[in-house]
Amino acid sequence: MKTYSSLPDNERKKEIECNLCGSGDRDLLWDCDGYTFSRCNDCSLIYQYPQPVNADLSCRYDNKYFEYEISNEEIFFNLMLKTLEDINFKELTIEIMEDNPEFLDVGCATGLLLKHMESFGWKSRGVELCTSSAAYGQKVRKLDIFNGTIEEAGYRDNQFSVIHSSHLIEHLTNPSDYITEAFRILKPGGLLITTTPNTRSLQAWLFGKNWRSAIADHMYLFSDKTLSSLLLSNGFKIITIKTWGGIAAGMAPGFIKKPLDFLAKKFGFGDVVVILAKKKG
Repeated sequence: MKTYSSLPDNERKKEIECNLCGSGDRDLLWDCDGYTFSRCNDCSLIYQYPQPVNADLSCRYDNKYFEYEISNEEIFFNLMLKTLEDINFKELTIEIMEDNPEFLDVGCATGLLLKHMESFGWKSRGVELCTSSAAYGQKVRKLDIFNGTIEEAGYRDNQFSVIHSSHLIEHLTNPSDYITEAFRILKPGGLLITTTPNTRSLQAWLFGKNWRSAIADHMYLFSDKTLSSLLLSNGFKIITIKTWGGIAAGMAPGFIKKPLDFLAKKFGFGDVVVILAKKKG
């Protein structure tokens, strides 16, 4: 079953080139009934083509999207905590904690992770496009959340010790600009944590256009390799790559799912990938 997505409705479309390598050489990969994904013939990045224009795309993140976020926030929060545990976040940031660290969560939704980080001594800020979600975090959780994009927020050079995003980069029409901006506002040696669906997963291979992440709201679909390439080309050093999720819950009995999940994590064919990178300098 696919994840939540807003179906396109009379949106304007634009033709684009590959955001990773700039090539216009692509082949149709999946026709998903109203939107299509292509694969770049030069770097293998998968992306929606053509894509909706930003002004129309941003309208999808409305009150209905907020209701989805708020009703699932505990599930998403616990998954993010497990991800941070997998990359040894606490141990990696012991020294950072001695220097008044700032933590930025991009695509922070209602801010549950930000609130958690505050309780551990981080000065937390968030960026969220959905106005209702940002307002909830601001008013209910008293958080510093910018309603818009990271590029619009105007943060200082070398401001943050850590920038985190979970299931954000695949929604962007220009992920390269996001990574460039993240590099600018990270301190030298700062950490960038990026979690996204993994196109080199068993599930993507098995289900193709019916893969749960091949949805209308996803503009780009990365693999561990293509995301690593994007980070390396923008001045980052890769520290850790982890994947998880051999098969989705309900798709197979426990005696199959459990070993598949174990093998996916061990051999890197999991449905979700997280990459921990460091800003050089």
